[in-house]
Amino acid sequence: MKKVRISQQQIARDLGLSQTLVSMVLNGRRHGVSEESYRQIWSHARRVGYQPKGMSPELADESKTATVGFILRSGLKLYSQSPFFGHVQHGLHEALTAQGISLVYLGTEDHLEVRQLKELYGDRKVFRGLVVFGEVNRSFLHALKQLEPRIVTVSAQYPGLCHSVVYNEEQAAELLVQHLADLGHREFAWLGGNRGMQRPQRRLEATVSALRLRNLTINPKFIVEVDDADRLEGRQAAELMLKAASHRHRPTAWICYNGTMARGAVNCLLQQGLRIPADISVATFDRTRLCEEELPTLTGASVAPEELGRVAAEVLLRSSGESKEMFSDMVLASELIPRESTGPARNVKAPPRGGAPARTQ
Repeated sequence: MKKVRISQQQIARDLGLSQTLVSMVLNGRRHGVSEESYRQIWSHARRVGYQPKGMSPELADESKTATVGFILRSGLKLYSQSPFFGHVQHGLHEALTAQGISLVYLGTEDHLEVRQLKELYGDRKVFRGLVVFGEVNRSFLHALKQLEPRIVTVSAQYPGLCHSVVYNEEQAAELLVQHLADLGHREFAWLGGNRGMQRPQRRLEATVSALRLRNLTINPKFIVEVDDADRLEGRQAAELMLKAASHRHRPTAWICYNGTMARGAVNCLLQQGLRIPADISVATFDRTRLCEEELPTLTGASVAPEELGRVAAEVLLRSSGESKEMFSDMVLASELIPRESTGPARNVKAPPRGGAPARTQ
């Protein structure tokens, strides 16, 4: 006899709860849900044999004791991974734990040989898939695919090779540039990190494109790129920018590759006696806690990175790993959070509420 699939509607009726709440919980969402309701729904779902849509019975049974492994790109360490990926990891962990699946760190791309990974991986039935944080070499990803067909990359896309979850960086660039332009800024600078990787290049291109739409440009001498993307590199990039710009022709709006670089740049500017944002406004592609834990708080545009982790968990648990599986590239919307690090450009009065900036005469 064919086994009857338990639906979310049935679980909602059994518990006397709304289908919307049950659906939200069974898709790994926790925001706005009480811990008691969360446990009640998942406990009942497991008891009645609920099987997520798109997951084969074998994988549903496997998920009861499964583990998901995560790998960091080259250049990161577990103890020093970027705040961004720390937030992603937290969201991924919460979503998986809610479904009885554990998350385990397997290593970094540059210190993890496939042979070692095979030893760590052990019995394939123990694992439910892999999540890769950041941009890795395609040959490394191909090697992972030979070991585990169910892979999701976060903050990097490999069309036709695996699932991915990213945020809309073109939208983030649009939001940052529009915000700064509305404040009267016309001279822009770019502080880029992780030189040679695709992600910073795409963010720069998106920024240049957003400026072009507003008949604005970045002078090439105000584009600074450094090898890494931490506070130290932010400071170095700021120092290079100050050397490239005279006092009179210094850009008033600096857009940074990420929040850690922005924080390093801000510290450098403050130590040089410059005022943020009176002299220079600093904005960034970021929405981690780093943007709001220190003063001045940083204006940033991105998605809440925990959401990337939660969506990565959803995509991974829907993955069948079959050879004919269609891969999804999930692109999440960005949001601008204006904070203390941006303000009206020099010689521009603060805008009245609801109005655009007005230049002084």
